[in-house]
Parts: sequence; C-alpha cells; structure tokens
Amino acid sequence: MEVGESRNFSCQNGIVLILNRIGIVDIQIFFRNGIFLPKTELCSMIVITVLVVQEKSGKFRGTGLWKFPTGVVDEGEDICKGAMREVKEETGIDTEFVEVLAFRQSHKSFFDKSDLFFVCMLRPLSFDIQKQELEIEAAEWMPIEVYAAQPFVQSHGLLKYIIDVGLAKVDKGYAGFSPVPTTSTFSNEKSFLYLNSQDLDK
Repeated sequence: MEVGESRNFSCQNGIVLILNRIGIVDIQIFFRNGIFLPKTELCSMIVITVLVVQEKSGKFRGTGLWKFPTGVVDEGEDICKGAMREVKEETGIDTEFVEVLAFRQSHKSFFDKSDLFFVCMLRPLSFDIQKQELEIEAAEWMPIEVYAAQPFVQSHGLLKYIIDVGLAKVDKGYAGFSPVPTTSTFSNEKSFLYLNSQDLDK
C-alpha cells in the first residue's frame, strides 16, 4: 500500500495477492500489497488462484495485463486499513488484514520522493467480485500459474518475489509482520507496531 506523503518521503503502493485453493476443504487464506484466497482441494489436486485486476487508466491501460490490486494509503490512514479499503474499492471483496509479508524501499520514484511499497496479506471474507467501474476494466480469480506466465511478470523481479513470498506463506509457514495496537510517548493516538508475532509467541 502506498502511505501518505511528507516533505521528503512518501509511502507508496501495496499489492494485494489473494491466494485461493478450491476443493473439498476450504481453508481461507488470503493475501494482499499482498491478498490470500481460500485454499481448496479438488480430487487431491490443489489449485491456487489469485485476485487480479485490469486497470482502465495508467501505464497498463489497454495492455491486457492482469495485476494485483494496489493503492495509496490516505493521509492519517493505517497501512492495514488502507489495504482492506483499496481491495474493497477495486473488487468489492471484503477482507481481514493478516500481515505485512514484505516491503520495498525505493527513491525518486513516487511523487519524485523516497517510497515504501508494502506487500500485505489479507483474509477474504467474501468472494463475489463487484469491480469498480471507474478505474477497473476487469477483475477475477485467476490460477496463479496463469498470472505468473504473463511476459511482464516473467520479466519483473519484484513480481516474482511477491509470488514466491505468498506461496512460502501458504506452503512453508513464512512469517510476516502482524499489526499490534500500541501507543507511544510522542502521541496518545493508537498506532500499530508490525512484528513477527509467530516467532514472538514461541
């Protein structure tokens, strides 16, 4: 998710990667700036799908490229809430925030400022897509192999890493950073500390 802008720093886009397995057992795993989808087994074969969109504007308009939902966090908005809002706005899917799986720092890229790009994992609470008419050309659940086979994805290292970290979360227990509500000495406002609660609780 992208975060708000300051004088020299902006927090950028997030990706929503939703991994979904469809079959006999429906384990709901969701991934967004990073969103996961449900896991289901069909005849002992596991099919993993991701929630993807095609945009009506921007650099990918009219290219046929399927991408993960992304967006910018509003000023004063928490990363976890911004991720859920963007997915809801673009696809109509309700989600629950799980964790930040990874983030990227870059410079002179977004508003010509330094930027943080968060890959977030969400859990889907609904599955019927209602795409946003203004910005989204199409939205669907797609087999991850089909998404990954797109030439743009094949040639883009960041997207390959995002797929790898999402699958590692599903299959290998990769631990990201979950939001823990807290306050600081600088403000009485509630804020979130993102940490690896899985290893902390061992």
